[in-house]
Amino acid sequence: MIEFSDLKRGVCIQYKGAPVIVTEVKLSSPTARGASMIGKTKMRNLLTGQVLSDSFRSGDKFEEVEVERHPCSFLYTDGSRWHFMDDVSFDQFDLGPEELGDSSGYLVEGIEEIQAMYVDGALAGIELPNTVDLQITETTPPIKGATAAAQLKSATLETGVEVQVPPYLVTGERVRIDTRDGHFVERVKD
Repeated sequence: MIEFSDLKRGVCIQYKGAPVIVTEVKLSSPTARGASMIGKTKMRNLLTGQVLSDSFRSGDKFEEVEVERHPCSFLYTDGSRWHFMDDVSFDQFDLGPEELGDSSGYLVEGIEEIQAMYVDGALAGIELPNTVDLQITETTPPIKGATAAAQLKSATLETGVEVQVPPYLVTGERVRIDTRDGHFVERVKD
């Protein structure tokens, strides 16, 4: 059994009789005294691809789903589907935007440590590494005298994803991004 406090992105649970993977958890504490913590959760049904939302309270328990993970490689995208190869069986498979969700914004050639997830022998999706290195393709010019702390600015990465980065970064630099929540981690030095 999985406790409410263990719910995080990538955890697979049984929800209303179907296996789901948690894609997002936002915790909030109610204003009433003595009220329990609430987690607004987004999940994707591993069998149908349907995205579900629900709220859970601390104390809720969930049945864990057995997931088999194999290392896999990202091969290419044809614009509408992303193609992969299972590094264990060498089978090739492709996933669409509905199966990948936000993960598609972090897939570039040469990405390593991707895991193919199988539930009861059927492909359920992929799991990305915690961080990926991507190049900034568009951002505003650096602000003179900017420090890393004060403010952030928007930057578009090579995959089209927009993230908030420190103001001293310029177009063409490589940055490390956390795939779990899309935040800037650090500048990548070559």
